Amino acid sequence: MEKLHAPRRRRWILWSLAVAFVLFIVVPVGVAVAAYVTADVPEPEELVNKQVSNIYASDSTTELARIVPPEGNREQVNLDQIPESLRGAVLAAEDREFYTNPGFSVTGFARAVKGQITGDDSAGGGSTITQQYVKNAVVGNERSYERKLKELVISAKMANEWSKNDVLEAYLNTIYFGRNSYGVAAASEAYFGKPLAELVPAESAVLAASIQRPSQLDPWTNRTEAEQRWNYVLDGMVATGYLSQAERDAAVYPEVVDPALNQAYVEATGANGLIKNQVVAELEQIGITQEDLDTRGLRITTTIDIRNQNAAVDSVSRIFQGEDEKLRSAVVSIEPSNGAVRAYYGGDDAAGWDYANAPIQTGSTFKIYGLAAALQQGIPLATMYSSAPVTTGNVTVTNVGGNGCGYCTIAEALKRSHNTSFIRLEQDLENGSQDVADMAHALGMARSLPGYPSTLTENGGQPYEGIILGQYESRPFDQAIALATLSNEGVWHEPYFVEKVTTADNEILYEHTPTTGQRRVSANVANNLMSAMAPIAAWSNQNQLAGGRESASKTGTTQLGDTGFNKDAWMIGSTPQLATAVWVGTVDNTPLLNYWGGNMYGSGLPAQIWKSTMDQALEGKPFESFPAPQPLGFNNAPAPQYVPPAPGSTSRPVEEGPETENPEAEPGEEEGAIEGGVPEVPGVPAPPPPPEQVEILPGISIPNIFN
Repeated sequence: MEKLHAPRRRRWILWSLAVAFVLFIVVPVGVAVAAYVTADVPEPEELVNKQVSNIYASDSTTELARIVPPEGNREQVNLDQIPESLRGAVLAAEDREFYTNPGFSVTGFARAVKGQITGDDSAGGGSTITQQYVKNAVVGNERSYERKLKELVISAKMANEWSKNDVLEAYLNTIYFGRNSYGVAAASEAYFGKPLAELVPAESAVLAASIQRPSQLDPWTNRTEAEQRWNYVLDGMVATGYLSQAERDAAVYPEVVDPALNQAYVEATGANGLIKNQVVAELEQIGITQEDLDTRGLRITTTIDIRNQNAAVDSVSRIFQGEDEKLRSAVVSIEPSNGAVRAYYGGDDAAGWDYANAPIQTGSTFKIYGLAAALQQGIPLATMYSSAPVTTGNVTVTNVGGNGCGYCTIAEALKRSHNTSFIRLEQDLENGSQDVADMAHALGMARSLPGYPSTLTENGGQPYEGIILGQYESRPFDQAIALATLSNEGVWHEPYFVEKVTTADNEILYEHTPTTGQRRVSANVANNLMSAMAPIAAWSNQNQLAGGRESASKTGTTQLGDTGFNKDAWMIGSTPQLATAVWVGTVDNTPLLNYWGGNMYGSGLPAQIWKSTMDQALEGKPFESFPAPQPLGFNNAPAPQYVPPAPGSTSRPVEEGPETENPEAEPGEEEGAIEGGVPEVPGVPAPPPPPEQVEILPGISIPNIFN
């Protein structure tokens, strides 16, 4: 009976072996072959790492800020930029047969499968460098058989299609080293505060040792285990020929940077954070996407002149010493000839409120836009106006302390900042207050701002007459733009921060193209206005620029309701090379007081900050003068010529009326608009004046100067 069943048993055994062969050999091999054939291995250039983009000053060297992607700090580098000692240390730590293996480890795969079956996370995977890279860059780190098989197949195929050096370069730019640093370049800065090229072998071994368990093997928190792994790496470097035994014996464990002091992940500090915001917004406007910022390692060169920027920041810091801690300031400098922003200070909090970009009542600085409108309409600087109180609507406007000059030229009234003279000047304009708004817009004031769909208007209609006294709000940035236009003989240039953008591969994505600008007001109007503003810096508490350098400026102050206190103080002024606007106020809109408790005016701290900033920025640069103005208007009266006082002179004109006891307030400096105290002007603007009143360059229109 047994003999009868023997052939059947043999057939059953053979059949079972065949089935097992198919199930355990043929099917897996078939699946592996199919997976290998269908696996899509990207080209090296197709796998893009997230990396940091850097923002630099105009010297292309001084870093102002960095844009860090969510994955952390990374800088892409080529393999030949990575020290040989670091390459050897990483190979010794992670894959000593890298240059000879097929891109994967079968035994490592088996250990990973065992770990999945038993639930033993410590079983490990023994992954090669190729497998680690594929996991990080292609398939992810999900714990599953499918993911591990896909990793194995793609690693094998990548080893056949990529060069070993391409794989190693990609890996060294991708792997996480801890301390929010991805890739070797970022890790060098994070651990040792030095460029990659300066690493020595002992330091290279520290970085390589951290790869296995980045968080647990940071020498700052776990020196014992970190040093044990470091010794393992050094021994491996000797075994693989990257280090001699003598060098190994002489190696000393290096000190690392305190992680708390590591700035690699910090995007920007102080005022530079607000510059970063402006730069990022401008990059979006010119078509540089967030993906470009996150993946292409951009080098962004800005217009910020580091000497000008330091002058602004240092001037505010130094001049605010001993003053009320609630004081805040904004300083913006623009080069009139091209619109480049050379300094931008909106505060010291990198992530805080940007006062340079905030709408603020402008006070008497706005008188210059009313005067520009008058000059454009043929009213010369020599026109005489009364400084007596003037009634408009149901409000009587006066000058500070009842001061006045009787009848004096509008140029003299500008220097003394008489409110009453300028209300009368505004009433002589063809469209009254609307002409002031239109001129300010034409010179560079923003037409809309966040929260302000339309600026310099009363509910979309004609503004109140108080506009010429600074009733409405504009940004310090806008004040610098408009002043730059006037300083450039009426030619406006669009302000800009971004000069050039290149990728990590030195591809130029963007480069600013200089423009001829747009004429916004006639050259002679601008030149006449500059001449009227010329005496003011010396008149305002002797804030004339160093060496008697010629400037054109205007102070301004606004009152805090009817409290008798001030709340905003301004100094805006320029030379032909640089236009700078300075504002000083408080963080909570409380009374603006100086350190002895008196009211602060534009001729005080704002003028001091302006002078200090300009003097430092222009030191060593040629003394330039504004073009001489020509007569204009119905009586051909010549524009008054300003002769600056000799350097060191302390004399200045004295305004009629009582002297002030406030050592900071200049004689004649008036408040701007009193909140809620300027009457409404009914009606709508009259038709625009004839086009010939506006000088226009061929082919360039002037939008909405008089509309």
